Amino acid sequence: MFEPGARVLFQGDSITDMGRGRTADPNHILGHGYAFIIAAKEGADFPERQWRFINRGASGNTVSDLAARWEADTLALKPDVVSVLIGVNDVGRGLGANEPFLIDQFERVYDQLLAETVAALPKVKLVLGEPFFAPGHATTPRMDEWQAAMKALRASVERLGAKYRAPVVHFQKVFDDAAKRAPIDYWIWDGIHPTCAGHQLMADEWRRVYRAYYGPPGGGR
Repeated sequence: MFEPGARVLFQGDSITDMGRGRTADPNHILGHGYAFIIAAKEGADFPERQWRFINRGASGNTVSDLAARWEADTLALKPDVVSVLIGVNDVGRGLGANEPFLIDQFERVYDQLLAETVAALPKVKLVLGEPFFAPGHATTPRMDEWQAAMKALRASVERLGAKYRAPVVHFQKVFDDAAKRAPIDYWIWDGIHPTCAGHQLMADEWRRVYRAYYGPPGGGR
């Protein structure tokens, strides 16, 4: 999937963080979510490629929080691939404070992050994860508001993917389809955070989309 020696960075909130270690301890450094699963599978299949997988997800982050640490936690690492999944906390924090979700502000900040990344790392390959949610104790009490905000959020990420010629991983559809096979709380336990089975779905779809879009090393935008 990646050039030999590539540095593959996963950025986002708690769904990416997944309890990642803050030291160099290799047992914990990638957390225990989709980033770990992707790194485990690809690293085991192609050890000779010597890829380095990095997780810098941070629980509770909004896109503005991401912006505050983007230089140190993204650009300074000089990754070859940057995968971003952000947005659910922008919605949740706004609803919790009884404030409207400002899609224009979200998109403006996210756009700036991607622009800075492409300017600093012209050969970088971007992957944008679509924010997702489901019925659960964290979302059901205000389901109509969640639905409207998340619909706007997904459309925003789609626009940014088109602008930066980056693939968008449609996680919402993955979980909507999965809910036809088992109750949604089997995949997303609280309406926001996936279970281990849900993270496996995410990893599988991420890998499928990356391969379909970028093809073998040297492909893509």
